Amino acid sequence: MDRRALAALIDHTCLAPGAGAGDIDAACDTALAFGMRVCVAPVWVPRARARVRDAVGVVTVAGFPHGNTTTAAKCAEARDALLAGASEVDMVMHIGALKDGDEGAVGADIQAVAVVVHRNSGCLLKVIIETALLSPEEILLACRLSVAGGADLVKTSTGFAAAGATVENVRLMRRALPDGVGIKAAGGIRDYAAAVAMIDAGATRIGASASAEILRGAPKT
Repeated sequence: MDRRALAALIDHTCLAPGAGAGDIDAACDTALAFGMRVCVAPVWVPRARARVRDAVGVVTVAGFPHGNTTTAAKCAEARDALLAGASEVDMVMHIGALKDGDEGAVGADIQAVAVVVHRNSGCLLKVIIETALLSPEEILLACRLSVAGGADLVKTSTGFAAAGATVENVRLMRRALPDGVGIKAAGGIRDYAAAVAMIDAGATRIGASASAEILRGAPKT
């Protein structure tokens, strides 16, 4: 896969809790240089949108990183971010409810945020399921509930758990998801070979902070 094609699949991520204005500007400039989306925390969406204008997409998060905020809070985060210029929201599912087997709570949480996001034409919802905390059976359930709730993509990880995306989990998710629902692999993807391995396993989007390093390893054409 050449550099341009791979860049189009990457959300260049700057979600570190200590990230300041200079870090956000640098992330935006990197995204612009390579033609990637930029993913920032909700508070930084207005700055990111002003920096990139309409050149690349702005992605943000809701209920991040643990997923245990209220549904109302996740909806408010999503609504505010979309008004500020985000075009995609990566929400963290209610992981505790999933572990408890409370499918109703998990599904209602996702569906409520999906309604907010999809009121805005062309905006996408990704549901982060945090695969490092789940058994294979729970990953399958999380995928099913995400689809039923209205997810456009299902995302492996926040990058804040003990482990991030694995090829095995991406393959498992791909088998569980319909063709129209994408997979965002995130967490620990730091070079070109790792990114391509995730794509070969079924990922349709990559989330990474090491995006420039990944792309430098890609063929230019």
